[in-house]
Amino acid sequence: MRNYLTLHGFRAHKNGMIDPTISNSIIYGSLVGLMCVGLTVTYLTTKVPNFAVGDFVVVGTYASAASFILWDVQSPYLTIPIGVAFGGLSAVAMYLIVLRPLIRRGSSLVVLMIATLAVDIIFTGIFELFVDYMGSKYGRILNNKGYGGQFYILGQLPDLRIFGESGLLFVAPVVLLALAFGLYLLLTKSKFGVAMRAAIENANLARTVGINVDRVNLVSWFLAGGIAGLAGGLFAIWTATPQGNSSLIIVDIFAGCVLGGLASIYGAIIGGLIIGAGETYLTSALVKLVSSMYGPNVGAQVNDFQKGIPLVIMIIVLLVAPQGLMAVNWRKFAKRVGVLR
Repeated sequence: MRNYLTLHGFRAHKNGMIDPTISNSIIYGSLVGLMCVGLTVTYLTTKVPNFAVGDFVVVGTYASAASFILWDVQSPYLTIPIGVAFGGLSAVAMYLIVLRPLIRRGSSLVVLMIATLAVDIIFTGIFELFVDYMGSKYGRILNNKGYGGQFYILGQLPDLRIFGESGLLFVAPVVLLALAFGLYLLLTKSKFGVAMRAAIENANLARTVGINVDRVNLVSWFLAGGIAGLAGGLFAIWTATPQGNSSLIIVDIFAGCVLGGLASIYGAIIGGLIIGAGETYLTSALVKLVSSMYGPNVGAQVNDFQKGIPLVIMIIVLLVAPQGLMAVNWRKFAKRVGVLR
């Protein structure tokens, strides 16, 4: 965990006009927002907290990065659709092979949650096999392109520059906003959105009115995995990616979803933004503070506690809003604090 802060791009974007801490906070907040949407969509369809959603992110990272490196593509942004496709297919495979059969057999929530943990472990093994395969099959190519002949810690992929800043500083928030607007249109203005909301509210009633709930769930899981894969593709451009990254980001994903309200897509976006940006900014600030007081060696130790920061943020907010931010009556709250009359 100690090198996680360094991996998270704090060495990058030094030539821009914006403080790197702020730019990295915006980028990672946007990425966590995307990841949280993936978890929330799977939760809405099955009511199961999915511990394997971080693996869909890593699938997107590896698929996009491997395509960029091996195919000599001009920009890693062009291979992100491949990460989206593989992330979506991975989610569908998990739903069809594991969760749907268990749900049809009446398995309890605890069993389903353990099943998602088992899938996470299986994905970890698959990632290890993939890394070994890349090293043995394409070691020379990886070495020639500066990856040391291995794929264990995927190096940061090249980013474009916009006004002297990292392109992700603009791309990631725009993608998140576009996703929020697209989901709004999908859920409120399309027949599929109506069918999806009906299946979420009452699957049995939806079937009686002719809605194919299984098809809706399949599309929903592909959408969720694809969004996670999208975040993974962008993640590889932002920072170096360790092989065990899924176990590192799952804390942020769950914290963001719980903070926003686990059953709210828009809450997941807001919660992810708060958790991702808060973790990045506060960790950097604490490193600087402790380093100035006790030296850089001691300040570096703050990285060991980085994943505690999103949990602390979540707990503090939940003490005020136990059901998450989307359950708060903000108009009433504004009147109470004197903002509105």
